[in-house]
Amino acid sequence: MSFPGAGLAKGLAVTLRTMTKKTVTAQYPDVQPVLPPRSRGVIALLEENCTVCMLCARECPDWCIYIDSHKETLPAAEPNARARTRNVLDRFAIDFSLCMYCGICIEVCPFDALFWSPEFEYAETDIHELTHEREKLREWMWTVPAPPALDPAAEEPKEIATARKAADKLAAAAAAAEAAAAVTTAETVESVGSVGSVEEKGDDA
Repeated sequence: MSFPGAGLAKGLAVTLRTMTKKTVTAQYPDVQPVLPPRSRGVIALLEENCTVCMLCARECPDWCIYIDSHKETLPAAEPNARARTRNVLDRFAIDFSLCMYCGICIEVCPFDALFWSPEFEYAETDIHELTHEREKLREWMWTVPAPPALDPAAEEPKEIATARKAADKLAAAAAAAEAAAAVTTAETVESVGSVGSVEEKGDDA
């Protein structure tokens, strides 16, 4: 049961504790701050993963993502197959003067094309320079930290399992091809040897 003035007493206690602590001045920019490993600094783009689905631009509450694309027709892989079309990314830009760093675009991206980078030193004297095109967004990818290690007891991600199965299939096919080539070579050597022995017998006769 609280008594009258309990909130005021708690507030004064916090004030007194703060007053007794030594004041520390951050010597930025001479000394870089120690940031959490997954800090929200700037958004990086992995262009190869972008399929121009436009989910990030549609879900952005600030409408600060600009995407342009065009369609290309891919030839059919087989004689009786149909030609396919795909979207090709022409422009991907983020206006960081409007961005509120909510991270919705990163969360809704189904193909892992957007990532948080802890870099935050990209202030500009011209507001137009805060619109980063895809080339600049791609440069930020080099500053994205590696994801945390998986729990040893966790299941293997489906993407890695699928890739491993495909690699195992290719390795098995290559091994089978090598074995078949070795058998063919052995049979060829054996047949050549038998022909040679027959010819020697004919010469002796």
